[in-house]
Amino acid sequence: MAHAHHHHEPEGADLAQAAKTTLERAGEQWTAMRASVFEALAGFEKPASAYDIADAMSKAQGRRVAANSVYRILDLFVGANLARRVESANAYVANAHPDCLHDCIFLVCDKCGQTTHIDDDRLTGAVRDAARGAGFSPERPVIEVRGRCSDCAKV
Repeated sequence: MAHAHHHHEPEGADLAQAAKTTLERAGEQWTAMRASVFEALAGFEKPASAYDIADAMSKAQGRRVAANSVYRILDLFVGANLARRVESANAYVANAHPDCLHDCIFLVCDKCGQTTHIDDDRLTGAVRDAARGAGFSPERPVIEVRGRCSDCAKV
């Protein structure tokens, strides 16, 4: 069971404003390109690759947006806690609570691709402790649990 840690989950303009505030607090500028990348990322229901985001932006803007530019911004977003990287899918999700730092636990459905991010500080703390016990200095633990979401498990 996860530690009781509840968040208000901002959406739409509120989520973009939370992201903007968090990025600016980190000393970075919220440029039009960064805003567009975040808007595109937040618009996906499932984890999105840089190519997915570049394609969505290209369609929305009527001009080609290069995936390598999107990658650089996504790296910045991950570092600033605005996005999370789903390692096994090489894809990203917008962080619904960018002002709160947690290690990532992703539940990834092998059938439909739906990915859910959960927080369990006790579990991730134990992973960090185990790593330190092995003489390893953990910087960014990411736990991915593969299986079936509740909708796909019913089928």
